Amino acid sequence: MSNVALLSILALSIGIIIFCIVKLKLHPFIALIISSIFVGVTMGMPLGEIMSSIEKGVAGTLGFLALIIGFGTILGKMLEVSGGAERIGKTMLNRLGQQRADIVMMTVGFIAGIPVFVEVGFVLLIPLVFTIAKEANVPLFKVGIPLAVALMTVHCMLPPHPAALAVTGILGADVGKVILYGLIIGFPTAIISGPLWVRMWGKKLPFTQAPVDLQVSTVHNDLPGFGITLFTILLPLLIMISKTIICLWLPETSSIYELVTFLGNPITALFISVLVAYFTLGLSRGMSMDKIQQITNDCFGSIAGILLIIGAGGAFNGVLIDSGMGEGLGSILETVQINPIILAWLVAAIMHLAIGSATVAMLSAAGIVLPLLGIYPDVKPEIIVLAIGAGAIGWTHVNDSLFWLVKQYLGASIQDTFKYFTAATVLASFVSLGGILLLSQVV
Repeated sequence: MSNVALLSILALSIGIIIFCIVKLKLHPFIALIISSIFVGVTMGMPLGEIMSSIEKGVAGTLGFLALIIGFGTILGKMLEVSGGAERIGKTMLNRLGQQRADIVMMTVGFIAGIPVFVEVGFVLLIPLVFTIAKEANVPLFKVGIPLAVALMTVHCMLPPHPAALAVTGILGADVGKVILYGLIIGFPTAIISGPLWVRMWGKKLPFTQAPVDLQVSTVHNDLPGFGITLFTILLPLLIMISKTIICLWLPETSSIYELVTFLGNPITALFISVLVAYFTLGLSRGMSMDKIQQITNDCFGSIAGILLIIGAGGAFNGVLIDSGMGEGLGSILETVQINPIILAWLVAAIMHLAIGSATVAMLSAAGIVLPLLGIYPDVKPEIIVLAIGAGAIGWTHVNDSLFWLVKQYLGASIQDTFKYFTAATVLASFVSLGGILLLSQVV
């Protein structure tokens, strides 16, 4: 098949995803399956093989991520119910002072956002935004924008978030390295695009009032300790990073290497963290096992949609590979004179701009840029993972649910939401890209 035909099929497949989601208002899960079938048929795959490829792609992706998403959701719910996020925010505000309220909220978002989806994290932490803004006498924008940008950055760049972890698996990257590099790039990105961004506007930031029905009050009276809450949230990252570092010094044939690899597996790390959270944020504070079981049951309903989207993303990538398009794209990309990091970033950015879902954008981009790894062996897969995440951060606008959450909860106009929030995500995307390009020179 000619290069023009391959590129045309790829462009049409992406166009189908965009059209189905934006115009037909279909669920991204349905859109991705339709596009997968289209690629298979137009690439000449036997019909039976198309469905087998879709089945294999879904199974290969969700076989790993279903457990990750489940454990991560439990960890986030325990953080919410216990008041752990509120404890982190109040403690940091007391220590850093009200004049640094924007930095406090950005940091809380970066830490507390690790186990929860971006939209869930924003709704979970918005009462803290209202409280801190009132105590510090600053606009909601000054603390709300840093929170939203930090949550978006963590969502796109830092495993164990599902999309970041899925892309890590698709590209065969090391989870520990992605986390380590993601922290190196993500935290400065959140600072620059959050607190520094809103400070640049100074007194121009509008004083808005969130709708009365959204001004919920924090109801936690007995909050967990700061240290134990922070330890519980960061535990899965600490385990996975430790595994990567320790394995650098151990022979692969040693029994200790096997044990460390087992404990550092994302599934094991999150499972351990959930058990720890049951105790530190639950049992040790007087919560019964019946209550913990209820919390666990209640948190699973919200993840069905994301599981289907990620599974369908795996199906799309599977068909791209099995149909031969991946190999064909590799040959085409080999002739294109463009930095592979920039290309990965650009594909994800365009997809997010068009579709409005960072998760779908990242999964689609991963399948498209996968052939780059064979063409540019000197570029680490971990760097490409971060580049895809950086591209997906930006251009959060009216087709993204986070845009509307920010607008509604901060009582903003659409124009102001574009001006202060969408622009902040674009800034974050470019800042993180610059950091990734620099990091690629030394790793």
